[in-house]
Amino acid sequence: MRNQRRVLLLVVALTISLFTMAQNSKELTLQHLMPGGRNYSSIVAKNIKQLQFAGDNYIYVSGNKIISASLPDGKESTLITKQDIDLILSATKADTLKSIPQIFASEENEAITIRFNHKGKAYKIDCQAKKILSEYTFVRGDKHAEYSAEADAYVTTVGNTLHLHTADGKRVKMVKDEGEDISLGSNYVHRNEFGIEKGIFWSPQGESVAFYRMDESRVKDYPLVNISARQAQLQSIKYPMAGMNSHTVKVGVYNIKKKKAVYLKSGKTDERYFTNISWSPKGDKLYILEVNRGQDTCNLVCYNAKNGAKESVLFTETSNKYTEPENPLLFISDTEFIYLSRKDGFRHAYLYNTNGEELKQLTSGEWEIIEAQLSADGKYLYILTTEESPLQRTLYKLDIASGEKTRITPEEGVHKVQLSASGKYYIDNYSSHNVPRVVKVGSLESGAEVKELLRAKNPFDKFDMPVVIESGTITAADGVTPLYYRMTRPVDVDSTQKLPAIVYVYGGPHAQQVTDAFMWNYRGWDIYMAQRGYVVFTLDNRGSANRGLEFESVTHRQLGVSELADQLKGVEYLKSLPYIDGERLGVHGWSFGGFMTLNMMLNNPGMFKAGVAGGAVTDWKYYEIMYGERYMGTPKNNPEGYKKADMNSLSGNLQDRLLLIHCDTDPVVVWQHTLRFLESSIDNGVYPDYFVYPGHGHNVVGPERVHLYEKITRYFDDFLK
Repeated sequence: MRNQRRVLLLVVALTISLFTMAQNSKELTLQHLMPGGRNYSSIVAKNIKQLQFAGDNYIYVSGNKIISASLPDGKESTLITKQDIDLILSATKADTLKSIPQIFASEENEAITIRFNHKGKAYKIDCQAKKILSEYTFVRGDKHAEYSAEADAYVTTVGNTLHLHTADGKRVKMVKDEGEDISLGSNYVHRNEFGIEKGIFWSPQGESVAFYRMDESRVKDYPLVNISARQAQLQSIKYPMAGMNSHTVKVGVYNIKKKKAVYLKSGKTDERYFTNISWSPKGDKLYILEVNRGQDTCNLVCYNAKNGAKESVLFTETSNKYTEPENPLLFISDTEFIYLSRKDGFRHAYLYNTNGEELKQLTSGEWEIIEAQLSADGKYLYILTTEESPLQRTLYKLDIASGEKTRITPEEGVHKVQLSASGKYYIDNYSSHNVPRVVKVGSLESGAEVKELLRAKNPFDKFDMPVVIESGTITAADGVTPLYYRMTRPVDVDSTQKLPAIVYVYGGPHAQQVTDAFMWNYRGWDIYMAQRGYVVFTLDNRGSANRGLEFESVTHRQLGVSELADQLKGVEYLKSLPYIDGERLGVHGWSFGGFMTLNMMLNNPGMFKAGVAGGAVTDWKYYEIMYGERYMGTPKNNPEGYKKADMNSLSGNLQDRLLLIHCDTDPVVVWQHTLRFLESSIDNGVYPDYFVYPGHGHNVVGPERVHLYEKITRYFDDFLK
C-alpha cells in the first residue's frame, strides 16, 4: 500500500510538472489558433465588450458592470451593475443573471435605457431610475425578433405566424397563414442573397410592419438525416437547385391599429426576387428593388402601403451580366433618396427624387462604397470605402449639397465604425497589418479624435513567433490586373532551404481574404503550419470581392476559369522563390475554395502533391438557384459552362493525394456534391480519401474545429513532409 501511494504521488507530481511545462510553453497550438480552441481567446487582440452609443453617450460592459461616459468630456462612471439588474428583476420573480447579457442601449428622455433577453422575456430598463420600463413575453420557437422604439414593441415569427409583443407583456397573433410550406417574416427569403438579413420591417412611426411571405410548396424536399437520435431521423429542407422551381415571395403590410394585413399587388411573383425593402419617411409607401430570375434586370418599384397598390416603377437597371442590389434606399427627405449602384462599374452613391429622376451622381472613381449611413439631419452621407486601397476601409463624410468629401479616419488599415444618433460622434475600431487594435471616439464634425479608449498589445508577443506574415502583389493572368496575396512563412528562410508550400484558396465572390487588417487578416492555421516548416500562400483572384464589377464578373457563366488562371500565376510566383520546393506543393480550401481545390488539382495533375477539399461544390447544377444562376445561368441555357465546371467529370484526372471532407447535414453545399464525386472516382478507378463530420452544417464549428484542422495538418504532414 505504501509503495502504491509513492507511485501515486510520483504520478501526480509528474502530471503537475507536465501541466506547468505546458502552461509555460510558448509554442502556439491549434487550441490557441482555431476558433473553438480552449486557448483561442489568448491570441485575440483585446477589445471592449459591447461598446455602443446611447445618444451621445458611449457605454460598454466591464465584468459585472455597465460603464457609461457622456461626450465630449468622456468621463466614465458605472451606469448599472449586474447586482442592480438582479434586484430590479427580483420584483418580477425572474431568475438572476449569470452574467450581463447582450444589451441594446438607447437614450430616452435624457435617460439611458438597455434592452436584453432573459429566460423567455425581454426587458427594457431605465438605468438611472433602476426600474423596468417594459416587459415583453416570448415563447419557445419565437424567431427573428425585430424591435421598434416608436411602438415600444417586438414582432417575431414562428413558422407561418407573426406575433406582436407589447410593452405590457402581451403576445398577440398578428397574421397566420395556412400551409406547412409557408413562412412569414423569415430572414431566409431568397436564401439570404441580395443583402437580405431580415424579413420584418417596421415603418418609421411604428404604426405598420412589412414582412416577407415565403411559399416553398413548389420546391422539392431535400433529405438531411439526423444521426443523433436512437433511430436516425429524416430532417428535410427546401433546397431549390439551379434551373429548378424556386419558392415564391410576397410582401405583406400589417397595420397595428387596424389589426389588418394587406399584400402588395405585385402580380405573378414566381420569377422575381423582392429585395431591399425601404419605407418612405412618412410610412405611407414601400419601395422594393425587384430583380428578375435571370438577374440581369432590376426595377425600383413603389407601392402604396395602405392598400398594396403598385404606384410606379421609378427606374430600371439592366446589365449584360447581372445586377445585384444589396442596400436599401436612404431617404434624405420625403421626395429625395440615395441609391447605391454599380451601374458605372463600382458601387457608388446616386441622388434620386421619388419621380425616378437621377439628380446627380454623388461619388465616383475606381473604388467601392462598402457601407453608407445618413446623418440625422440628412445633410451628410458617411461612407466606408476602398478609396485609399482595396485592402483598406476608410470613413469619409460627404456633404450631399456641395459634393465635398472629407476623410474622417486618417490611419491606414481596416476601420469599423458606429455613428451616434445625433451625428456628432463616431466610434472607430480599427487595425492594420502592424496594429492589433485601436478603439477610439471621434468627432464627425471635425474628424478629430475625442478620446482613445483602447490600444491593444500584440497578443502574440507572449509566444515564440518564428513566423513572418507578409503581403504583396502579382499580376493576374490577363497580364494587367494587380492581385494581392498574403504569405505566411518561417523566419530566416534562405536559398539553401527547400520548404513545402500550401495554397489556401477561396477565390469566389463576396469574399476577400487579404486586407490591411492585423497581420494582413491572418489565419490561425497558416501560422500553425508555418511554425511546422510550411509556407502558406493565399491570393485574391479575379472574381473575389470589393474590386468592382468587372473584376468580380469576369467569371460570369464560367466559374473556375479565370480564377484557376490567376491561382496558377500565384503558384508560378511561389515556385520562383528560392526556398520553395516546387515538388512539394499542397492546396486546401472550403466551400467555393473546395471547388477551387478540385479545380486546381484535376486540371493540373501532378502539380500538387496533396490537397484537402472541404464542403466542396463539385457540380454547380446541385447548387442553389439565387447564387448559382447569378454567376452561371441555368444548366439549360449554359450547358457548356456547367460542363467545364463539373469536377465529377474530371475526377479521372486525379493523380495526387486528395482528402475530401464534408459535413453530413450541410444545408448550403449539400452532401450530395462529395458523394457524387466519390461515385465518379469509383467509376474512373481513382482513390481519393474521405472524412465526414456528423451533425455539422456548412463548416465545422466549436471545439471540433480543432479536430478538423488537426486532421488536415496530419494529411499534409503525411504527404508533403
